[in-house]
Amino acid sequence: MASDIDALATVADYQFGAGAGRALFDGEVVVQRTGSGRPQQILADGERVVSYSTDGRFTLGAAGGRRLQRVLDAPAYRVVVGDDSEPFVRDGKNVFAKFVREVDSQVRPGDEVLVEHEDGGLIAVGRAELSADAMIDFDTGMAVKVRDGIEEP
Repeated sequence: MASDIDALATVADYQFGAGAGRALFDGEVVVQRTGSGRPQQILADGERVVSYSTDGRFTLGAAGGRRLQRVLDAPAYRVVVGDDSEPFVRDGKNVFAKFVREVDSQVRPGDEVLVEHEDGGLIAVGRAELSADAMIDFDTGMAVKVRDGIEEP
């Protein structure tokens, strides 16, 4: 089991940067597997932190987003929105380009991202649909497909 976690942590470090694997898979980790034995859902301390997709990349859950936010230096993997869209994004609605205030310049379409309010609070996790430049330049279009909105603490 420990070697499974080590291998998954290596993938997380590759996808999100050094330290991500340790942050995501800290605590009591349970790996739920498909019928063929491939890892599918990874839970830490009873919460789903990530799912392991068939393309070999992780998709973040809300718990995983909170863990990554603590260890990744801003602006890494972040899309920042203001008050105008914050309640909708928390409710699980998608982020549209016209509401993006800031974004990590390295974000590419398909990347897993943290959606933060401009005050720094995490409000959702999801998949980038546009590049960072497009998110800033466009006035229309979906910037982030939100997977999990995060309620206010």
